Amino acid sequence: FQGMNMASHDQHLPNVVVDDDDLGVLAGGGIRGGGLMAHDQQLGGGLLVDLHASYLATSASVEASETVFELAAASHLRMSGAYWGLCALSLIRKTNAMDTNALVEWVASCQHSDSGGFGADTNHDAHILYTLSAVQILAIVDRMDAIDVKAAADYVAARQCADGSFTGDEWGERDTRFSYCAVSCLALLGRLDAIDVDAATTHVMSCMNFDGGFGCVPGGESHAGQVFTGVGALSIIDPQLRMLSEAQKRTMAAWLAERQTSKGGFNGRPEKLPDVCYSWWVLSALACLGKLHYVDGSKLRAFVLGCQNDERGGISDRPDDEADVYHTFFGIAGLSLLGLDTDVVDAVDARFALPEKVVERILLR
Repeated sequence: FQGMNMASHDQHLPNVVVDDDDLGVLAGGGIRGGGLMAHDQQLGGGLLVDLHASYLATSASVEASETVFELAAASHLRMSGAYWGLCALSLIRKTNAMDTNALVEWVASCQHSDSGGFGADTNHDAHILYTLSAVQILAIVDRMDAIDVKAAADYVAARQCADGSFTGDEWGERDTRFSYCAVSCLALLGRLDAIDVDAATTHVMSCMNFDGGFGCVPGGESHAGQVFTGVGALSIIDPQLRMLSEAQKRTMAAWLAERQTSKGGFNGRPEKLPDVCYSWWVLSALACLGKLHYVDGSKLRAFVLGCQNDERGGISDRPDDEADVYHTFFGIAGLSLLGLDTDVVDAVDARFALPEKVVERILLR
């Protein structure tokens, strides 16, 4: 997940009250939202589904990426952009707004015949980030048959280092994002056995800090996005998170809950502005920990809905900013985890950032 933003300074943080008696972890076929207090159901306003569908269909389409300057200039993010757009459309039940056959054909054209990995676009270098995005796209439309699955799995497995960490590509950068990408990708491909899972687990655990957050590397600054990559990877390996003590889970959940600002939205680090994308990074980790009740869901929902563009569709990072496909997806995914808009938003799996129905279909095979 290359889009983790580092926003500038923040508002004063609210006091956070947590219930240490609730140590349950959601497990089973999928990990999702729910369990928020009843008063959170009494909310006004709503998600602009049709506008967002139109916006996403244009922003993430193969044709628009070749003809719209802003999209062509972002070709280095194109594979992930296609995933964000398609997954958001799937969550709001509008997948038919996109030409998925053309999308699958393009995705397949981005696989490198020599390494098996995927680039962000045709003629782009292979990278583990875009390999995961490609696999997520094909998982949503149920078209794994369009690619060389073994080659893709071998590419991901080849990124693992002796200490259990993963590099993003042949140039050697290491980051817990890449650990998540590897574990998620291989799980979706049914090939977790291709890596040393114990070593991968040990490395991710070594990136956890005393405050409950995770850094990019051991000793790195805690960041909400990195908490997701850490907890997400560990949850895929063991949905019950038995590698974490109950004290560690509480500390981690408290650090995440402190990311909620007086505006209702979450920030990624202390003293930063709220940003819609953290609706996903924070809530997904809390969902994996079984701690969604640590935050105010109604205030978060109001913040996300307040960032909608009510003329052209799309969701921005903060109110009155320009909408983009990245924040649109993570805003919708965050709303899904809250479980307050089930009439228009399908359930998302907090570990895989995919619709629950997609994950259940794949894991039950």
